[in-house]
Amino acid sequence: MSVLTVLKRSLFLLTIICIATGAAYFSSSGAFRLIEISSAEALDIKQTETQDPAIREGFIPHKAIYVIDLVSKKSGAQIINVDGQMFYEWESGCEAWNSNHRFNVLYEYADAPPLKVTSDYSLYEPFDGGALNFSTQRKRDGALFEQMRGHAILDENGGEAVYNIPEDLKFELPAGTVFPMRHSLEVLKQIRAGKNFYNAVIFDGSDEEGPVEINAFMGERVQAPQLGENSGRIEKALLDSPARKIRLAFFPLSQKQPEADYEMDMVFHDNGVISDMVVEYHDFSVRQKLIALEKNESGCFEK
Repeated sequence: MSVLTVLKRSLFLLTIICIATGAAYFSSSGAFRLIEISSAEALDIKQTETQDPAIREGFIPHKAIYVIDLVSKKSGAQIINVDGQMFYEWESGCEAWNSNHRFNVLYEYADAPPLKVTSDYSLYEPFDGGALNFSTQRKRDGALFEQMRGHAILDENGGEAVYNIPEDLKFELPAGTVFPMRHSLEVLKQIRAGKNFYNAVIFDGSDEEGPVEINAFMGERVQAPQLGENSGRIEKALLDSPARKIRLAFFPLSQKQPEADYEMDMVFHDNGVISDMVVEYHDFSVRQKLIALEKNESGCFEK
């Protein structure tokens, strides 16, 4: 799972889109569904895996569900509760990674009516790391209030992100910028190299604030968190991969502020799975706890 795709500047619930490749997927109810894959298609999957740099490094395409709960808040904070779910899926295609997300979060406030926010977010990121297509749609109590769509390109000198929606919005991307999956791969490479710190500028198209600088602090190896009563929905073999505690601090380049916009602790596995995470905002913190996990057998089925 891409490290960036679960670290949004606001907690929103994205709609899982059924991938047209005929792979396994989550239904709209959140249940796991499997579609049969022929032996010929399985051969194409194997061929695709040799091309995918993430799979070569040991990442496993997967689908996951997390529950979102409020774990702490500061005195005087207006928010009194946060409750929701996040669905996540990424697959390896013929030439690129496809990732889809869905957040569905209810915010409760001390002096205002509760607010339900849903969000659909999808990315198409070619294996070479040189381009990104992104699309986001957000609703407040069922009414659309934000929509974004566009593409970004990179080379050794930097690049540019251009939005089709909203029009006339673009960002210059500094040299060294990476996209979400490439960032996850770089984090893993830094861990394997014995490094404890990694700094990078990321662009993911999830909002209108543009690229963000992320400081990653890699801690000690840890065990996967206890699975609890929902462990039957988790493919436990995916949690056998070595895991490490990582702390991330986010600094939007557009704001030029000395303090992080928000920070996060996560349990990050060498196979790309994130088994637990706590996101710390200025006034409150939320946990995203894993309750369902399954390997995604999708791949390149084009002949």
